[in-house]
Amino acid sequence: MYRASRTAVDTTSNTTDNDAEPHDATADPAEAATPRGGWRRWGMDTRPLRRPAYRRLWSSTVVTAVGSQLTAVAVPKQIYDLTGSSAWVGYASLAGLLPLVVFALWGGAVADSVDRRKLLLVTNTGVAVTSLLFWIQAVTGLGSVLVLMVLLALQQAFFGLNAPARTASIARLVPTEELAAANALGSTVMQTGLIAGPLLAGALIPVIGLAELYLIDALALCLTVWAVHRLPALPPLTDAASRRAGLREVVAGFRYISLHKVLLLSFLADIIAMVFGMPRALFPQLASQTYGPYGEGLALGLLFAAIPVGAMAGGLLSGTFSRARRHGLMVLVAVMAWGAAITGFGLSSSLWVAVAFLAAAGVADMVSMVFRGAILLSAATDEMRGRMQGVFTVVVAGGPRLADVLHGTAGSQFGARTAVVAGGLLVVAGTLILALATPALRRYEV
Repeated sequence: MYRASRTAVDTTSNTTDNDAEPHDATADPAEAATPRGGWRRWGMDTRPLRRPAYRRLWSSTVVTAVGSQLTAVAVPKQIYDLTGSSAWVGYASLAGLLPLVVFALWGGAVADSVDRRKLLLVTNTGVAVTSLLFWIQAVTGLGSVLVLMVLLALQQAFFGLNAPARTASIARLVPTEELAAANALGSTVMQTGLIAGPLLAGALIPVIGLAELYLIDALALCLTVWAVHRLPALPPLTDAASRRAGLREVVAGFRYISLHKVLLLSFLADIIAMVFGMPRALFPQLASQTYGPYGEGLALGLLFAAIPVGAMAGGLLSGTFSRARRHGLMVLVAVMAWGAAITGFGLSSSLWVAVAFLAAAGVADMVSMVFRGAILLSAATDEMRGRMQGVFTVVVAGGPRLADVLHGTAGSQFGARTAVVAGGLLVVAGTLILALATPALRRYEV
Protein backbone atom coordinates (compact mmCIF):
# COMPACT_ATOMS: atom_id res chain seq x y z
CA MET A 1 0.00 0.00 0.00
CA TYR A 2 1.25 3.46 -0.82
CA ARG A 3 1.72 5.52 2.31
CA ALA A 4 3.22 8.98 2.66
CA SER A 5 6.18 9.48 4.94
CA ARG A 6 5.41 11.29 8.17
CA THR A 7 8.89 12.79 8.17
CA ALA A 8 8.16 15.01 5.20
CA VAL A 9 8.13 18.16 7.34
CA ASP A 10 11.51 19.82 7.42
CA THR A 11 13.15 20.34 10.79
CA THR A 12 16.00 22.51 9.57
CA SER A 13 16.28 26.19 8.75
CA ASN A 14 13.49 27.08 11.12
CA THR A 15 14.77 30.48 12.09
CA THR A 16 15.80 33.57 10.24
CA ASP A 17 16.94 37.08 11.00
CA ASN A 18 13.40 38.24 10.23
CA ASP A 19 12.14 37.34 13.69
CA ALA A 20 10.13 34.42 12.28
CA GLU A 21 9.23 31.60 14.61
CA PRO A 22 10.06 27.93 13.96
CA HIS A 23 7.70 26.58 11.35
CA ASP A 24 6.18 23.48 12.88
CA ALA A 25 7.10 23.42 16.53
CA THR A 26 4.81 26.12 17.82
CA ALA A 27 1.55 24.22 18.20
CA ASP A 28 0.90 22.01 21.18
CA PRO A 29 0.65 18.41 19.85
CA ALA A 30 -1.83 17.53 22.57
CA GLU A 31 -3.98 20.48 21.61
CA ALA A 32 -3.79 19.54 17.93
CA ALA A 33 -4.90 16.02 18.72
CA THR A 34 -7.84 17.05 20.89
CA PRO A 35 -11.13 16.03 19.26
CA ARG A 36 -13.28 18.96 18.26
CA GLY A 37 -16.81 19.19 19.49
CA GLY A 38 -20.01 20.96 18.42
CA TRP A 39 -19.83 23.10 15.29
CA ARG A 40 -16.03 22.84 15.27
CA ARG A 41 -16.37 19.20 14.29
CA TRP A 42 -17.69 20.16 10.87
CA GLY A 43 -16.58 23.81 10.55
CA MET A 44 -13.39 24.95 8.86
CA ASP A 45 -10.30 23.07 10.03
CA THR A 46 -7.98 25.83 11.29
CA ARG A 47 -5.20 23.74 12.85
CA PRO A 48 -2.51 25.04 10.44
CA LEU A 49 -3.19 28.62 11.54
CA ARG A 50 -1.70 27.78 14.94
CA ARG A 51 1.67 27.72 13.22
CA PRO A 52 3.00 31.29 12.85
CA ALA A 53 4.98 30.71 9.64
CA TYR A 54 2.03 29.16 7.81
CA ARG A 55 -0.26 31.85 9.22
CA ARG A 56 1.92 34.51 7.61
CA LEU A 57 1.90 32.75 4.24
CA TRP A 58 -1.88 32.30 4.46
CA SER A 59 -2.44 35.92 5.50
CA SER A 60 -0.55 37.09 2.43
CA THR A 61 -2.98 35.04 0.34
CA VAL A 62 -5.94 36.65 2.10
CA VAL A 63 -4.67 40.11 1.18
CA THR A 64 -4.07 39.35 -2.50
CA ALA A 65 -7.05 37.09 -3.20
CA VAL A 66 -9.36 40.06 -3.68
CA GLY A 67 -6.72 42.46 -4.98
CA SER A 68 -5.66 40.17 -7.80
CA GLN A 69 -9.26 39.87 -8.92
CA LEU A 70 -9.50 43.66 -9.21
CA THR A 71 -6.75 43.53 -11.83
CA ALA A 72 -8.32 40.42 -13.42
CA VAL A 73 -11.50 42.46 -13.98
CA ALA A 74 -9.77 45.73 -14.90
CA VAL A 75 -7.58 44.36 -17.70
CA PRO A 76 -10.36 42.85 -19.90
CA LYS A 77 -12.60 45.85 -19.12
CA GLN A 78 -9.92 48.29 -20.28
CA ILE A 79 -9.17 46.24 -23.39
CA TYR A 80 -12.87 46.10 -24.29
CA ASP A 81 -13.22 49.84 -23.70
CA LEU A 82 -10.31 50.51 -26.05
CA THR A 83 -11.32 48.09 -28.82
CA GLY A 84 -15.05 47.42 -28.43
CA SER A 85 -14.22 43.81 -29.29
CA SER A 86 -14.59 40.68 -27.17
CA ALA A 87 -12.18 38.97 -29.56
CA TRP A 88 -9.37 41.19 -28.28
CA VAL A 89 -10.28 40.21 -24.74
CA GLY A 90 -9.85 36.58 -25.76
CA TYR A 91 -6.52 37.31 -27.47
CA ALA A 92 -5.28 38.93 -24.27
CA SER A 93 -6.18 35.79 -22.32
CA LEU A 94 -4.12 33.71 -24.73
CA ALA A 95 -1.26 36.22 -24.45
CA GLY A 96 -1.12 35.49 -20.75
CA LEU A 97 -1.37 31.70 -21.10
CA LEU A 98 1.95 30.97 -22.82
CA PRO A 99 4.17 32.81 -20.29
CA LEU A 100 2.18 31.25 -17.47
CA VAL A 101 2.84 27.74 -18.80
CA VAL A 102 6.53 28.34 -19.58
CA PHE A 103 7.39 30.13 -16.36
CA ALA A 104 5.35 27.81 -14.15
CA LEU A 105 7.34 24.84 -15.42
CA TRP A 106 10.64 26.70 -15.13
CA GLY A 107 9.57 28.27 -11.83
CA GLY A 108 9.02 24.82 -10.38
CA ALA A 109 12.64 23.93 -11.17
CA VAL A 110 13.84 27.24 -9.72
CA ALA A 111 11.81 26.65 -6.54
CA ASP A 112 13.63 23.35 -6.05
CA SER A 113 17.10 24.92 -6.33
CA VAL A 114 16.90 28.18 -4.33
CA ASP A 115 15.58 29.49 -1.03
CA ARG A 116 11.83 29.54 -1.68
CA ARG A 117 11.32 32.51 0.62
CA LYS A 118 13.70 34.61 -1.48
CA LEU A 119 11.99 33.49 -4.67
CA LEU A 120 8.61 34.50 -3.22
CA LEU A 121 10.02 37.91 -2.28
CA VAL A 122 11.34 38.52 -5.80
CA THR A 123 8.24 37.30 -7.63
CA ASN A 124 5.72 39.04 -5.38
CA THR A 125 7.68 42.26 -5.83
CA GLY A 126 7.60 41.68 -9.58
CA VAL A 127 3.82 41.25 -9.58
CA ALA A 128 3.46 44.42 -7.46
CA VAL A 129 5.60 46.44 -9.87
CA THR A 130 3.57 45.10 -12.80
CA SER A 131 0.34 46.22 -11.12
CA LEU A 132 1.91 49.64 -10.58
CA LEU A 133 2.78 49.80 -14.30
CA PHE A 134 -0.83 48.88 -15.12
CA TRP A 135 -1.91 51.84 -13.00
CA ILE A 136 0.57 54.22 -14.67
CA GLN A 137 -0.54 53.32 -18.20
CA ALA A 138 -4.19 53.73 -17.21
CA VAL A 139 -3.84 57.01 -15.33
CA THR A 140 -1.73 58.57 -18.11
CA GLY A 141 -4.27 57.57 -20.76
CA LEU A 142 -1.74 55.66 -22.86
CA GLY A 143 -4.53 53.67 -24.50
CA SER A 144 -2.34 50.94 -26.00
CA VAL A 145 -3.71 47.41 -26.23
CA LEU A 146 -0.21 46.15 -27.05
CA VAL A 147 1.17 47.59 -23.80
CA LEU A 148 -1.68 46.00 -21.86
CA MET A 149 -0.98 42.60 -23.40
CA VAL A 150 2.77 42.87 -22.71
CA LEU A 151 2.11 43.81 -19.09
CA LEU A 152 -0.37 40.95 -18.77
CA ALA A 153 2.20 38.50 -20.16
CA LEU A 154 4.81 39.86 -17.71
CA GLN A 155 2.40 39.55 -14.79
CA GLN A 156 1.54 35.96 -15.69
CA ALA A 157 5.24 35.13 -15.99
CA PHE A 158 5.84 36.38 -12.44
CA PHE A 159 2.79 34.46 -11.25
CA GLY A 160 4.08 31.31 -12.95
CA LEU A 161 7.37 31.68 -11.06
CA ASN A 162 5.59 32.43 -7.80
CA ALA A 163 2.88 29.76 -7.62
CA PRO A 164 5.07 26.62 -7.44
CA ALA A 165 7.28 28.09 -4.69
CA ARG A 166 4.30 29.28 -2.66
CA THR A 167 2.50 25.95 -2.68
CA ALA A 168 5.63 23.83 -2.30
CA SER A 169 6.54 25.82 0.83
CA ILE A 170 3.43 24.63 2.67
CA ALA A 171 4.90 21.18 3.31
CA ARG A 172 7.80 22.84 5.13
CA LEU A 173 5.48 24.87 7.35
CA VAL A 174 2.91 22.30 8.53
CA PRO A 175 3.10 18.58 9.34
CA THR A 176 1.86 15.99 6.86
CA GLU A 177 -1.40 15.32 8.71
CA GLU A 178 -2.38 19.00 8.34
CA LEU A 179 -1.66 19.36 4.62
CA ALA A 180 -5.29 18.80 3.61
CA ALA A 181 -6.46 21.40 6.14
CA ALA A 182 -3.84 23.89 4.92
CA ASN A 183 -4.91 23.38 1.31
CA ALA A 184 -8.55 23.87 2.30
CA LEU A 185 -7.71 27.16 4.04
CA GLY A 186 -5.81 28.47 1.02
CA SER A 187 -8.37 27.29 -1.52
CA THR A 188 -11.25 28.80 0.46
CA VAL A 189 -9.55 32.18 0.46
CA MET A 190 -8.97 32.02 -3.29
CA GLN A 191 -12.58 31.04 -3.97
CA THR A 192 -13.76 33.89 -1.75
CA GLY A 193 -11.61 36.23 -3.81
CA LEU A 194 -13.17 34.90 -7.02
CA ILE A 195 -16.57 35.93 -5.69
CA ALA A 196 -15.82 39.12 -3.75
CA GLY A 197 -13.18 40.55 -6.12
CA PRO A 198 -15.35 40.93 -9.25
CA LEU A 199 -18.29 42.19 -7.17
CA LEU A 200 -16.06 44.80 -5.51
CA ALA A 201 -14.55 45.78 -8.86
CA GLY A 202 -18.01 46.28 -10.34
CA ALA A 203 -18.98 48.48 -7.40
CA LEU A 204 -15.75 50.53 -7.40
CA ILE A 205 -15.35 51.29 -11.11
CA PRO A 206 -18.26 53.78 -11.23
CA VAL A 207 -17.04 55.42 -7.99
CA ILE A 208 -13.23 55.68 -8.25
CA GLY A 209 -12.55 54.66 -11.84
CA LEU A 210 -10.80 51.74 -13.46
CA ALA A 211 -7.20 52.92 -13.00
CA GLU A 212 -7.42 52.91 -9.23
CA LEU A 213 -8.20 49.18 -9.21
CA TYR A 214 -4.64 48.55 -10.36
CA LEU A 215 -3.29 50.80 -7.61
CA ILE A 216 -5.28 49.00 -4.91
CA ASP A 217 -3.87 45.68 -6.12
CA ALA A 218 -0.31 47.07 -6.06
CA LEU A 219 -0.74 48.34 -2.49
CA ALA A 220 -2.19 45.00 -1.37
CA LEU A 221 0.82 43.24 -2.85
CA CYS A 222 3.12 45.41 -0.71
CA LEU A 223 1.48 43.84 2.35
CA THR A 224 2.07 40.42 0.79
CA VAL A 225 5.77 41.18 0.32
CA TRP A 226 6.01 42.15 4.01
CA ALA A 227 4.29 38.95 5.14
CA VAL A 228 6.61 36.83 2.98
CA HIS A 229 9.62 38.78 4.28
CA ARG A 230 8.81 37.51 7.77
CA LEU A 231 8.75 33.84 6.75
CA PRO A 232 11.61 31.58 7.85
CA ALA A 233 14.32 30.75 5.35
CA LEU A 234 13.32 27.82 3.10
CA PRO A 235 16.54 26.67 1.41
CA PRO A 236 16.84 23.32 -0.41
CA LEU A 237 17.29 20.36 1.93
CA THR A 238 19.79 18.66 -0.39
CA ASP A 239 22.57 19.79 -2.70
CA ALA A 240 19.93 21.16 -5.11
CA ALA A 241 21.33 24.66 -4.68
CA SER A 242 24.37 23.57 -6.74
CA ARG A 243 22.16 22.73 -9.75
CA ARG A 244 21.07 25.20 -12.40
CA ALA A 245 17.32 25.40 -12.97
CA GLY A 246 17.38 24.61 -16.66
CA LEU A 247 15.59 22.41 -19.16
CA ARG A 248 17.20 19.28 -17.77
CA GLU A 249 15.64 19.92 -14.35
CA VAL A 250 12.22 20.57 -15.93
CA VAL A 251 12.46 17.29 -17.86
CA ALA A 252 13.56 15.54 -14.66
CA GLY A 253 10.32 16.72 -13.08
CA PHE A 254 8.23 15.07 -15.78
CA ARG A 255 10.34 11.93 -15.49
CA TYR A 256 9.70 11.92 -11.75
CA ILE A 257 5.94 12.10 -12.36
CA SER A 258 6.09 9.20 -14.82
CA LEU A 259 7.93 7.05 -12.27
CA HIS A 260 5.56 7.84 -9.39
CA LYS A 261 2.19 6.44 -10.30
CA VAL A 262 0.22 8.21 -7.57
CA LEU A 263 1.37 11.63 -8.77
CA LEU A 264 0.63 10.80 -12.40
CA LEU A 265 -2.83 9.49 -11.55
CA SER A 266 -3.69 12.57 -9.48
CA PHE A 267 -2.91 14.74 -12.51
CA LEU A 268 -4.96 12.47 -14.77
CA ALA A 269 -7.94 12.70 -12.41
CA ASP A 270 -7.82 16.49 -12.57
CA ILE A 271 -7.47 16.50 -16.36
CA ILE A 272 -10.51 14.21 -16.70
CA ALA A 273 -12.56 16.47 -14.42
CA MET A 274 -11.61 19.77 -16.04
CA VAL A 275 -11.37 18.89 -19.73
CA PHE A 276 -14.60 16.87 -19.92
CA GLY A 277 -16.55 18.45 -17.09
CA MET A 278 -15.97 22.22 -17.06
CA PRO A 279 -18.84 23.69 -19.11
CA ARG A 280 -18.26 27.43 -18.52
CA ALA A 281 -17.92 28.13 -22.26
CA LEU A 282 -21.58 27.12 -22.61
CA PHE A 283 -22.89 29.41 -19.85
CA PRO A 284 -23.74 32.30 -22.22
CA GLN A 285 -25.60 29.96 -24.60
CA LEU A 286 -27.49 28.32 -21.73
CA ALA A 287 -28.33 31.68 -20.19
CA SER A 288 -29.78 32.82 -23.51
CA GLN A 289 -31.51 29.69 -24.79
CA THR A 290 -32.40 27.57 -21.75
CA TYR A 291 -32.70 30.03 -18.88
CA GLY A 292 -33.64 33.14 -20.87
CA PRO A 293 -37.12 33.39 -19.29
CA TYR A 294 -35.45 34.04 -15.92
CA GLY A 295 -33.56 36.99 -17.36
CA GLU A 296 -30.42 36.39 -19.39
CA GLY A 297 -28.21 38.67 -17.28
CA LEU A 298 -29.38 37.14 -14.00
CA ALA A 299 -28.97 33.62 -15.34
CA LEU A 300 -25.45 34.28 -16.62
CA GLY A 301 -24.32 35.83 -13.35
CA LEU A 302 -25.73 32.97 -11.28
CA LEU A 303 -24.16 30.31 -13.51
CA PHE A 304 -20.70 31.84 -13.24
CA ALA A 305 -21.00 32.42 -9.48
CA ALA A 306 -22.45 29.03 -8.50
CA ILE A 307 -19.29 26.89 -8.65
CA PRO A 308 -17.12 29.35 -6.65
CA VAL A 309 -19.90 29.73 -4.07
CA GLY A 310 -20.14 25.97 -3.69
CA ALA A 311 -16.36 25.66 -3.43
CA MET A 312 -16.26 28.35 -0.75
CA ALA A 313 -19.00 26.56 1.20
CA GLY A 314 -17.00 23.34 0.95
CA GLY A 315 -13.97 25.13 2.36
CA LEU A 316 -15.93 26.58 5.25
CA LEU A 317 -17.04 23.05 6.11
CA SER A 318 -13.61 21.50 5.62
CA GLY A 319 -13.68 19.98 9.10
CA THR A 320 -16.06 17.36 7.72
CA PHE A 321 -13.39 15.88 5.44
CA SER A 322 -9.92 17.34 6.06
CA ARG A 323 -8.95 14.61 8.56
CA ALA A 324 -9.58 11.78 6.09
CA ARG A 325 -6.48 9.65 5.63
CA ARG A 326 -7.32 7.95 2.33
CA HIS A 327 -6.46 10.92 0.16
CA GLY A 328 -6.49 9.01 -3.11
CA LEU A 329 -9.97 7.62 -2.57
CA MET A 330 -11.23 11.07 -1.60
CA VAL A 331 -9.94 12.47 -4.91
CA LEU A 332 -11.66 9.76 -6.93
CA VAL A 333 -14.97 10.09 -5.09
CA ALA A 334 -14.87 13.89 -5.37
CA VAL A 335 -14.17 13.82 -9.12
CA MET A 336 -17.02 11.37 -9.71
CA ALA A 337 -19.29 13.59 -7.60
CA TRP A 338 -18.22 16.53 -9.76
CA GLY A 339 -19.15 14.60 -12.91
CA ALA A 340 -22.52 13.56 -11.47
CA ALA A 341 -23.32 17.15 -10.44
CA ILE A 342 -22.38 18.47 -13.90
CA THR A 343 -24.62 15.82 -15.45
CA GLY A 344 -27.47 16.96 -13.20
CA PHE A 345 -26.79 20.55 -14.23
CA GLY A 346 -27.07 19.63 -17.90
CA LEU A 347 -30.39 17.86 -17.32
CA SER A 348 -31.90 20.82 -15.41
CA SER A 349 -34.43 23.03 -17.12
CA SER A 350 -34.98 25.12 -13.98
CA LEU A 351 -32.36 27.81 -13.35
CA TRP A 352 -32.44 27.34 -9.60
CA VAL A 353 -32.01 23.59 -9.83
CA ALA A 354 -29.15 24.14 -12.27
CA VAL A 355 -27.47 26.56 -9.86
CA ALA A 356 -27.87 24.05 -7.03
CA PHE A 357 -26.15 21.34 -9.09
CA LEU A 358 -23.31 23.73 -10.00
CA ALA A 359 -22.89 24.65 -6.34
CA ALA A 360 -22.71 20.93 -5.48
CA ALA A 361 -20.06 20.57 -8.18
CA GLY A 362 -18.17 23.41 -6.51
CA VAL A 363 -18.17 21.53 -3.19
CA ALA A 364 -16.85 18.41 -4.95
CA ASP A 365 -14.20 20.49 -6.70
CA MET A 366 -13.01 21.89 -3.37
CA VAL A 367 -12.67 18.40 -1.88
CA SER A 368 -10.78 17.19 -4.95
CA MET A 369 -8.54 20.24 -4.91
CA VAL A 370 -7.70 19.82 -1.24
CA PHE A 371 -6.66 16.19 -1.49
CA ARG A 372 -4.92 16.46 -4.85
CA GLY A 373 -2.82 19.24 -3.39
CA ALA A 374 -2.09 17.19 -0.28
CA ILE A 375 -1.00 14.22 -2.39
CA LEU A 376 1.39 16.39 -4.41
CA LEU A 377 2.96 17.74 -1.22
CA SER A 378 3.14 14.45 0.70
CA ALA A 379 4.04 11.97 -2.05
CA ALA A 380 6.82 14.07 -3.60
CA THR A 381 10.19 14.67 -1.96
CA ASP A 382 11.07 18.25 -1.04
CA GLU A 383 13.60 18.63 -3.87
CA MET A 384 10.82 17.82 -6.36
CA ARG A 385 7.86 19.68 -4.85
CA GLY A 386 8.44 22.89 -6.79
CA ARG A 387 8.43 21.08 -10.12
CA MET A 388 5.32 19.13 -9.16
CA GLN A 389 3.56 22.39 -8.33
CA GLY A 390 4.72 23.89 -11.61
CA VAL A 391 3.08 21.07 -13.53
CA PHE A 392 0.01 21.40 -11.30
CA THR A 393 -0.23 25.12 -12.16
CA VAL A 394 -0.10 24.31 -15.87
CA VAL A 395 -2.79 21.62 -15.53
CA VAL A 396 -5.07 23.93 -13.54
CA ALA A 397 -4.60 26.77 -16.02
CA GLY A 398 -4.67 24.71 -19.20
CA GLY A 399 -7.44 22.20 -18.44
CA PRO A 400 -10.33 24.70 -18.34
CA ARG A 401 -9.07 26.40 -21.51
CA LEU A 402 -9.08 23.07 -23.35
CA ALA A 403 -12.55 22.50 -21.93
CA ASP A 404 -13.68 25.84 -23.37
CA VAL A 405 -12.68 24.68 -26.86
CA LEU A 406 -14.16 21.20 -26.44
CA HIS A 407 -17.48 22.29 -24.92
CA GLY A 408 -17.83 25.29 -27.21
CA THR A 409 -17.42 23.08 -30.28
CA ALA A 410 -19.68 20.32 -28.95
CA GLY A 411 -22.31 22.84 -27.85
CA SER A 412 -22.45 24.34 -31.34
CA GLN A 413 -22.79 20.92 -32.96
CA PHE A 414 -25.10 19.04 -30.59
CA GLY A 415 -26.66 21.67 -28.32
CA ALA A 416 -25.44 23.06 -25.02
CA ARG A 417 -27.35 20.76 -22.66
CA THR A 418 -26.37 17.63 -24.60
CA ALA A 419 -22.71 18.66 -24.49
CA VAL A 420 -22.85 19.29 -20.73
CA VAL A 421 -24.55 15.95 -19.97
CA ALA A 422 -22.13 14.03 -22.19
CA GLY A 423 -19.18 15.73 -20.51
CA GLY A 424 -20.43 14.93 -17.03
CA LEU A 425 -21.01 11.29 -17.88
CA LEU A 426 -17.54 11.05 -19.43
CA VAL A 427 -16.05 12.36 -16.16
CA VAL A 428 -17.86 9.69 -14.13
CA ALA A 429 -16.98 6.90 -16.55
CA GLY A 430 -13.37 8.00 -17.01
CA THR A 431 -12.77 8.32 -13.27
CA LEU A 432 -14.37 4.94 -12.57
CA ILE A 433 -12.12 3.31 -15.18
CA LEU A 434 -9.10 5.09 -13.66
CA ALA A 435 -10.02 3.84 -10.18
CA LEU A 436 -10.56 0.24 -11.26
CA ALA A 437 -7.62 -0.03 -13.63
CA THR A 438 -5.02 1.60 -11.38
CA PRO A 439 -5.49 0.80 -7.68
CA ALA A 440 -2.45 2.85 -6.60
CA LEU A 441 -4.42 6.09 -6.32
CA ARG A 442 -7.45 4.71 -4.48
CA ARG A 443 -5.17 2.96 -1.98
CA TYR A 444 -3.00 5.98 -1.25
CA GLU A 445 -3.26 7.29 2.31
CA VAL A 446 -1.20 9.27 4.81
